[in-house]
Amino acid sequence: MTITASTAALIADARALGLAHYAARGVLEHVLARHGATFQQQVALRAAVTADAPQTPDDLVTQVQGSLKADPTDIRATLDELLAEQLLVADGAHLRPTDAGRELIAAVGAETAPITARIWGGIPTEDLTAAGRVLALVAERANAELAALEA
Repeated sequence: MTITASTAALIADARALGLAHYAARGVLEHVLARHGATFQQQVALRAAVTADAPQTPDDLVTQVQGSLKADPTDIRATLDELLAEQLLVADGAHLRPTDAGRELIAAVGAETAPITARIWGGIPTEDLTAAGRVLALVAERANAELAALEA
């Protein structure tokens, strides 16, 4: 990565965080669109695919809401979409990813991997470590503020 005068002088703030988030999300959404999937569908399906144990719909709603801060009603509609598209299947009280669901997550991961490598490649480890600490602290504080607003 080449550090220029404009990037060297930047201070992380909410705007810089938002711009980085939406740029990266835009890349992912472009790939997802080729597969006929939405961002929220991918987040919910990934939660089901990567879970250590079978998940109930409530489990998945809680996980997705924790990640996206989305409305539970919208998340349930997303789960219904994944069921209708046979990317998830009901198994008693649980929702399990189908082979097609697992294949979608794998295909999206394979397509985004080289893009991700280009985006993150060359950033010094110490910069990534510092950014990770800052982002974790910002997320913790923002989650606390959100909880206080919702109380």
